[in-house]
Amino acid sequence: MATQFDFCKAGKNVLQIEIDALTQLSNYINDNFTKACQLMLECKQKVVVMGMGKSGHIGNKIAATLASTGTPSFFVHPGEASHGDLGMIEKGDIVIAISNSGEASEILALLPVIKRLGITLITMTGKPESSMAKVADVNLQITVPQEACPLGLAPTSSTTATLAMGDAFAVALLQARGFTADDFALSHPGGALGRKLLLLLSDIMHTGDELPMVTADALIKTALLEVSEKGLGMTAIVDNEQKVIGIFTDGDLRRLLDNKIDIHTQTIGEVMTHSPAVANPNLLAVEGLNLMQDKKINGLLLCDETHRLVGALNMHDLLKAGVM
Repeated sequence: MATQFDFCKAGKNVLQIEIDALTQLSNYINDNFTKACQLMLECKQKVVVMGMGKSGHIGNKIAATLASTGTPSFFVHPGEASHGDLGMIEKGDIVIAISNSGEASEILALLPVIKRLGITLITMTGKPESSMAKVADVNLQITVPQEACPLGLAPTSSTTATLAMGDAFAVALLQARGFTADDFALSHPGGALGRKLLLLLSDIMHTGDELPMVTADALIKTALLEVSEKGLGMTAIVDNEQKVIGIFTDGDLRRLLDNKIDIHTQTIGEVMTHSPAVANPNLLAVEGLNLMQDKKINGLLLCDETHRLVGALNMHDLLKAGVM
Protein backbone atom coordinates (compact mmCIF):
# COMPACT_ATOMS: atom_id res chain seq x y z
CA MET A 1 0.00 0.00 0.00
CA ALA A 2 1.40 3.40 -1.05
CA THR A 3 2.29 5.85 1.71
CA GLN A 4 -0.27 8.65 1.91
CA PHE A 5 1.13 12.07 1.05
CA ASP A 6 1.25 14.46 4.01
CA PHE A 7 -0.53 17.54 2.64
CA CYS A 8 -0.52 19.31 6.00
CA LYS A 9 3.25 19.00 6.34
CA ALA A 10 3.77 20.31 2.81
CA GLY A 11 1.39 23.23 3.41
CA LYS A 12 3.03 24.21 6.69
CA ASN A 13 6.44 24.06 5.03
CA VAL A 14 5.26 26.50 2.37
CA LEU A 15 3.98 28.90 5.01
CA GLN A 16 7.23 28.74 6.97
CA ILE A 17 9.28 29.48 3.85
CA GLU A 18 7.08 32.49 3.08
CA ILE A 19 7.21 33.68 6.70
CA ASP A 20 11.02 33.59 6.49
CA ALA A 21 10.84 35.56 3.25
CA LEU A 22 8.69 38.27 4.83
CA THR A 23 10.97 38.41 7.88
CA GLN A 24 13.92 39.15 5.59
CA LEU A 25 11.86 41.69 3.64
CA SER A 26 11.86 44.05 6.61
CA ASN A 27 15.60 44.57 5.94
CA TYR A 28 14.63 46.34 2.71
CA ILE A 29 12.45 48.93 4.42
CA ASN A 30 15.26 51.45 4.22
CA ASP A 31 16.24 54.79 2.67
CA ASN A 32 15.09 53.60 -0.76
CA PHE A 33 11.69 52.79 0.69
CA THR A 34 11.51 56.28 2.21
CA LYS A 35 12.54 57.89 -1.09
CA ALA A 36 9.98 55.88 -3.06
CA CYS A 37 7.20 56.84 -0.64
CA GLN A 38 8.22 60.50 -0.75
CA LEU A 39 8.14 60.49 -4.56
CA MET A 40 4.64 58.99 -4.58
CA LEU A 41 3.43 61.35 -1.86
CA GLU A 42 4.60 64.37 -3.87
CA CYS A 43 3.27 63.06 -7.20
CA LYS A 44 0.56 65.38 -8.51
CA GLN A 45 -0.67 62.92 -11.12
CA LYS A 46 -0.90 59.12 -11.25
CA VAL A 47 1.08 56.11 -10.10
CA VAL A 48 1.13 53.57 -12.93
CA VAL A 49 1.98 49.98 -12.01
CA MET A 50 3.16 47.39 -14.52
CA GLY A 51 4.40 43.81 -14.44
CA MET A 52 4.34 40.63 -16.52
CA GLY A 53 2.86 37.26 -15.57
CA LYS A 54 2.48 36.68 -11.84
CA SER A 55 4.14 40.05 -11.19
CA GLY A 56 1.34 41.59 -13.24
CA HIS A 57 -1.33 39.96 -11.09
CA ILE A 58 0.39 41.31 -7.98
CA GLY A 59 0.82 44.70 -9.66
CA ASN A 60 -2.90 44.86 -10.34
CA LYS A 61 -3.61 44.38 -6.65
CA ILE A 62 -1.00 46.96 -5.60
CA ALA A 63 -2.52 49.53 -7.97
CA ALA A 64 -5.99 48.79 -6.62
CA THR A 65 -4.78 49.17 -3.02
CA LEU A 66 -3.09 52.48 -3.80
CA ALA A 67 -6.18 53.81 -5.58
CA SER A 68 -8.49 52.88 -2.70
CA THR A 69 -6.26 54.48 -0.07
CA GLY A 70 -5.74 57.94 -1.54
CA THR A 71 -3.04 57.49 -4.20
CA PRO A 72 -4.50 57.74 -7.75
CA SER A 73 -3.21 54.62 -9.49
CA PHE A 74 -3.96 52.07 -12.19
CA PHE A 75 -2.31 49.05 -13.82
CA VAL A 76 -0.98 48.95 -17.38
CA HIS A 77 0.02 45.64 -18.99
CA PRO A 78 3.52 46.02 -20.50
CA GLY A 79 2.57 44.04 -23.60
CA GLU A 80 -0.42 46.29 -24.27
CA ALA A 81 1.70 49.35 -23.48
CA SER A 82 3.93 48.48 -26.42
CA HIS A 83 0.88 48.60 -28.67
CA GLY A 84 -0.70 51.88 -27.68
CA ASP A 85 -1.48 51.79 -23.98
CA LEU A 86 1.75 53.63 -23.23
CA GLY A 87 -0.28 56.70 -24.19
CA MET A 88 -2.00 56.40 -20.80
CA ILE A 89 1.25 57.40 -19.15
CA GLU A 90 2.32 61.04 -19.26
CA LYS A 91 4.95 63.33 -17.86
CA GLY A 92 4.46 63.85 -14.15
CA ASP A 93 3.31 60.28 -13.57
CA ILE A 94 5.32 57.71 -11.64
CA VAL A 95 5.81 54.20 -13.02
CA ILE A 96 6.28 51.25 -10.67
CA ALA A 97 7.73 48.37 -12.71
CA ILE A 98 7.73 44.92 -11.10
CA SER A 99 9.96 41.99 -12.07
CA ASN A 100 11.60 39.54 -9.69
CA SER A 101 14.49 38.98 -12.11
CA GLY A 102 14.61 42.62 -13.14
CA GLU A 103 15.01 41.47 -16.74
CA ALA A 104 11.43 41.29 -18.05
CA SER A 105 11.91 42.01 -21.75
CA GLU A 106 8.46 43.55 -22.18
CA ILE A 107 9.26 46.15 -19.51
CA LEU A 108 12.84 46.73 -20.67
CA ALA A 109 11.48 47.59 -24.12
CA LEU A 110 9.44 50.42 -22.61
CA LEU A 111 12.17 51.96 -20.46
CA PRO A 112 13.76 54.15 -23.19
CA VAL A 113 10.39 55.84 -23.82
CA ILE A 114 9.67 56.19 -20.10
CA LYS A 115 13.07 57.77 -19.50
CA ARG A 116 12.74 60.01 -22.58
CA LEU A 117 9.46 61.36 -21.23
CA GLY A 118 11.17 62.17 -17.94
CA ILE A 119 8.83 59.89 -16.00
CA THR A 120 10.01 58.84 -12.55
CA LEU A 121 10.71 55.09 -12.45
CA ILE A 122 10.45 52.97 -9.31
CA THR A 123 11.32 49.31 -9.75
CA MET A 124 10.58 46.34 -7.52
CA THR A 125 13.09 43.58 -8.18
CA GLY A 126 14.72 40.68 -6.43
CA LYS A 127 18.07 41.55 -8.01
CA PRO A 128 19.44 45.02 -7.29
CA GLU A 129 22.12 44.52 -9.96
CA SER A 130 19.54 43.81 -12.70
CA SER A 131 19.00 45.96 -15.79
CA MET A 132 15.73 47.41 -14.49
CA ALA A 133 17.16 48.25 -11.07
CA LYS A 134 20.17 50.01 -12.58
CA VAL A 135 18.11 52.49 -14.61
CA ALA A 136 15.51 53.13 -11.91
CA ASP A 137 15.28 56.34 -9.93
CA VAL A 138 14.63 54.08 -6.93
CA ASN A 139 14.76 50.29 -6.63
CA LEU A 140 12.78 48.52 -3.93
CA GLN A 141 14.50 45.22 -3.22
CA ILE A 142 12.20 42.20 -2.80
CA THR A 143 14.79 39.41 -2.65
CA VAL A 144 13.65 36.17 -0.98
CA PRO A 145 15.86 33.32 0.31
CA GLN A 146 13.94 30.77 -1.77
CA GLU A 147 10.68 30.10 -3.52
CA ALA A 148 8.22 27.90 -1.67
CA CYS A 149 7.89 25.83 -4.84
CA PRO A 150 10.30 22.86 -4.38
CA LEU A 151 11.31 23.19 -8.04
CA GLY A 152 12.24 26.81 -7.48
CA LEU A 153 10.17 27.71 -10.53
CA ALA A 154 6.65 28.81 -9.57
CA PRO A 155 6.63 32.36 -8.14
CA THR A 156 5.48 31.91 -4.55
CA SER A 157 7.63 33.52 -1.86
CA SER A 158 8.67 36.23 -4.33
CA THR A 159 5.08 37.22 -5.17
CA THR A 160 4.14 37.19 -1.48
CA ALA A 161 7.07 39.49 -0.74
CA THR A 162 6.12 41.82 -3.61
CA LEU A 163 2.53 42.03 -2.41
CA ALA A 164 3.65 42.74 1.16
CA MET A 165 6.05 45.47 0.00
CA GLY A 166 3.18 47.03 -1.96
CA ASP A 167 0.98 46.95 1.13
CA ALA A 168 3.81 48.50 3.13
CA PHE A 169 4.16 51.60 0.98
CA ALA A 170 0.40 51.91 0.32
CA VAL A 171 -0.38 51.99 4.04
CA ALA A 172 2.60 54.24 4.78
CA LEU A 173 1.24 56.70 2.19
CA LEU A 174 -2.26 56.40 3.66
CA GLN A 175 -0.90 57.43 7.06
CA ALA A 176 1.25 60.22 5.63
CA ARG A 177 -1.78 61.68 3.81
CA GLY A 178 -3.93 61.58 6.94
CA PHE A 179 -6.40 59.43 5.00
CA THR A 180 -9.57 58.91 7.05
CA ALA A 181 -12.42 56.40 7.21
CA ASP A 182 -14.63 58.95 5.43
CA ASP A 183 -12.07 59.22 2.61
CA PHE A 184 -11.99 55.43 2.37
CA ALA A 185 -15.78 55.25 2.17
CA LEU A 186 -15.87 57.67 -0.77
CA SER A 187 -13.89 55.21 -2.87
CA HIS A 188 -16.03 52.25 -1.71
CA PRO A 189 -19.62 53.52 -2.12
CA GLY A 190 -21.07 50.31 -3.51
CA GLY A 191 -19.97 47.72 -0.98
CA ALA A 192 -20.59 46.90 2.64
CA LEU A 193 -17.77 49.23 3.68
CA GLY A 194 -19.43 52.13 1.90
CA ARG A 195 -22.78 51.40 3.47
CA LYS A 196 -21.24 51.31 6.92
CA LEU A 197 -19.16 54.44 6.46
CA LEU A 198 -21.45 56.66 4.37
CA LEU A 199 -25.02 55.78 5.35
CA LEU A 200 -26.74 58.16 7.76
CA LEU A 201 -29.62 57.34 10.09
CA SER A 202 -31.70 59.84 8.09
CA ASP A 203 -31.25 57.62 5.02
CA ILE A 204 -33.09 54.69 6.60
CA MET A 205 -35.34 56.16 9.29
CA HIS A 206 -39.14 56.01 9.25
CA THR A 207 -40.84 59.42 9.01
CA GLY A 208 -44.26 61.01 8.67
CA ASP A 209 -47.22 58.66 9.00
CA GLU A 210 -44.83 55.76 9.68
CA LEU A 211 -43.69 57.35 12.95
CA PRO A 212 -45.13 55.68 16.09
CA MET A 213 -46.09 58.30 18.64
CA VAL A 214 -48.77 59.12 21.20
CA THR A 215 -49.17 61.73 23.91
CA ALA A 216 -48.71 60.94 27.59
CA ASP A 217 -52.45 61.13 28.30
CA ALA A 218 -53.29 58.39 25.77
CA LEU A 219 -54.60 55.15 27.24
CA ILE A 220 -52.19 52.23 27.28
CA LYS A 221 -54.44 50.32 24.88
CA THR A 222 -54.16 53.20 22.39
CA ALA A 223 -50.38 53.11 22.66
CA LEU A 224 -50.39 49.35 22.08
CA LEU A 225 -52.38 49.83 18.88
CA GLU A 226 -49.78 52.38 17.73
CA VAL A 227 -46.94 49.93 18.45
CA SER A 228 -48.78 47.23 16.52
CA GLU A 229 -49.77 49.38 13.52
CA LYS A 230 -46.36 51.01 12.98
CA GLY A 231 -44.46 47.73 13.36
CA LEU A 232 -41.30 49.07 14.99
CA GLY A 233 -41.80 47.37 18.34
CA MET A 234 -42.13 50.71 20.15
CA THR A 235 -43.84 54.06 20.27
CA ALA A 236 -42.54 57.46 21.26
CA ILE A 237 -44.44 59.46 23.85
CA VAL A 238 -44.41 63.14 22.91
CA ASP A 239 -45.75 66.44 24.24
CA ASN A 240 -47.98 68.85 22.31
CA GLU A 241 -44.94 70.16 20.38
CA GLN A 242 -43.96 66.60 19.35
CA LYS A 243 -40.92 66.66 21.67
CA VAL A 244 -39.94 63.26 23.04
CA ILE A 245 -40.64 62.73 26.74
CA GLY A 246 -40.68 58.93 26.86
CA ILE A 247 -40.83 55.62 25.06
CA PHE A 248 -42.83 52.41 25.35
CA THR A 249 -41.54 49.16 23.81
CA ASP A 250 -42.49 45.52 23.38
CA GLY A 251 -40.25 44.77 26.33
CA ASP A 252 -42.14 47.28 28.47
CA LEU A 253 -45.39 45.54 27.52
CA ARG A 254 -44.15 42.21 28.85
CA ARG A 255 -43.20 43.80 32.15
CA LEU A 256 -46.55 45.60 32.23
CA LEU A 257 -48.53 42.38 31.93
CA ASP A 258 -46.53 40.85 34.78
CA ASN A 259 -47.66 43.75 36.99
CA LYS A 260 -51.35 43.23 36.08
CA ILE A 261 -51.81 46.83 34.86
CA ASP A 262 -55.24 47.68 33.41
CA ILE A 263 -54.52 48.80 29.84
CA HIS A 264 -58.08 50.15 29.43
CA THR A 265 -57.99 52.72 32.22
CA GLN A 266 -54.37 53.75 32.79
CA THR A 267 -52.44 56.18 30.62
CA ILE A 268 -49.18 55.47 28.83
CA GLY A 269 -47.56 58.37 30.72
CA GLU A 270 -47.86 56.34 33.93
CA VAL A 271 -45.83 53.40 32.62
CA MET A 272 -43.54 54.83 29.95
CA THR A 273 -39.75 54.88 30.19
CA HIS A 274 -38.68 58.47 30.80
CA SER A 275 -35.73 60.16 29.03
CA PRO A 276 -35.08 57.43 26.44
CA ALA A 277 -31.95 57.22 24.34
CA VAL A 278 -32.29 59.37 21.22
CA ALA A 279 -29.98 60.27 18.36
CA ASN A 280 -29.59 62.94 15.71
CA PRO A 281 -30.66 61.76 12.23
CA ASN A 282 -27.36 63.06 10.80
CA LEU A 283 -25.46 60.47 12.81
CA LEU A 284 -23.74 57.73 10.79
CA ALA A 285 -25.84 54.58 10.71
CA VAL A 286 -22.94 52.54 12.10
CA GLU A 287 -22.70 54.96 15.04
CA GLY A 288 -26.42 54.53 15.62
CA LEU A 289 -25.88 50.77 15.67
CA ASN A 290 -23.10 51.16 18.22
CA LEU A 291 -25.37 53.31 20.40
CA MET A 292 -28.16 50.72 20.28
CA GLN A 293 -25.77 47.91 21.14
CA ASP A 294 -24.25 49.90 24.01
CA LYS A 295 -27.70 50.70 25.43
CA LYS A 296 -28.97 47.16 24.69
CA ILE A 297 -32.02 48.51 22.86
CA ASN A 298 -33.70 47.34 19.64
CA GLY A 299 -35.25 50.65 18.60
CA LEU A 300 -34.03 54.22 18.37
CA LEU A 301 -35.88 57.55 18.29
CA LEU A 302 -34.34 60.34 16.20
CA CYS A 303 -34.74 63.96 17.22
CA ASP A 304 -33.71 67.34 15.88
CA GLU A 305 -31.82 69.96 17.88
CA THR A 306 -35.00 70.97 19.73
CA HIS A 307 -35.66 67.36 20.82
CA ARG A 308 -38.60 67.15 18.40
CA LEU A 309 -39.26 63.65 17.02
CA VAL A 310 -38.36 63.42 13.32
CA GLY A 311 -37.71 59.71 12.78
CA ALA A 312 -37.45 56.23 14.23
CA LEU A 313 -35.88 52.92 13.29
CA ASN A 314 -35.07 49.50 14.71
CA MET A 315 -32.47 46.79 14.30
CA HIS A 316 -34.35 45.30 11.33
CA ASP A 317 -33.93 48.58 9.44
CA LEU A 318 -30.18 48.51 10.04
CA LEU A 319 -30.05 44.87 8.97
CA LYS A 320 -31.95 45.59 5.73
CA ALA A 321 -29.62 48.51 5.00
CA GLY A 322 -26.57 46.25 5.30
CA VAL A 323 -25.12 48.08 8.28
CA MET A 324 -25.09 44.91 10.42
